[in-house]
Amino acid sequence: MSGPLGPAATAELLERHGVRTTKVLGQHFLIDPNVVRRIVEIAGVGSDDDVLEIGAGAGTLTRALAESGARVVSYEVDERLRPVLAEVLDGVAVDLRFADATEADLAGLVADGRWTVVANLPYNVGTPMVLDLLRHAPAIERFVVMLQREAVERLAADPGSKTYGLPSVVCGLHGRVRIALRVPPHLFLPRPQVESAVAVIDRRPAPPESEAAIALAARAFGQRRKMLRRSLAGVVGSRAFEAAGIDAAARPEDLGPDDFVALARAAA
Repeated sequence: MSGPLGPAATAELLERHGVRTTKVLGQHFLIDPNVVRRIVEIAGVGSDDDVLEIGAGAGTLTRALAESGARVVSYEVDERLRPVLAEVLDGVAVDLRFADATEADLAGLVADGRWTVVANLPYNVGTPMVLDLLRHAPAIERFVVMLQREAVERLAADPGSKTYGLPSVVCGLHGRVRIALRVPPHLFLPRPQVESAVAVIDRRPAPPESEAAIALAARAFGQRRKMLRRSLAGVVGSRAFEAAGIDAAARPEDLGPDDFVALARAAA
């Protein structure tokens, strides 16, 4: 087998092995070869690169990543896909692990070297996994992840926008985010009810106060409609607001990631 699978080939492959997708696992397999190739191109991986894929699915992206020459570690939670992946990945080298990536020690796996995450992530767990790896797996230098379009827009949102929130702050502290590609529903099997998008996050060094800043942002966005003097009462005093140059009457969406850092530093 060579090249990414198209819609007919993917459907035939799954049917032949008696595999039906399940909503519980959020399975939507990418069936457009051009998008698969584009994702690998965006990732920019090749020989000597280490890639972590979360959710091998039907294996078409997995195979394309391996054919780039990259060393690929791929997680898949659905044991039913063993024969599918054995067929699709025949002849290429992939470290395929049948385990729940949400329970695996991914940060430990990528503790050494320089890694890229490339994945078509399940909608129900994708954002928390990305944020956790940004915070706790510094060896991952780039993320090329496909998620529900609204989720990607939240990651990339700027202060003041309706979609700006805690995920935006975490991404802003740890990386630079851009929306690289929009992927319509008909390019998946089964077809989802929503549009997808590919986010690229290039890591940047986070300030020492990043975790304290995230804690403040989480508290503030937990009471989004309140002024900061109220949502952060007992944690940030008036002098800290003054020292950080932050208006205590502002609301959390008014503050950029660096503002939360300044507030955390002043409140320490």
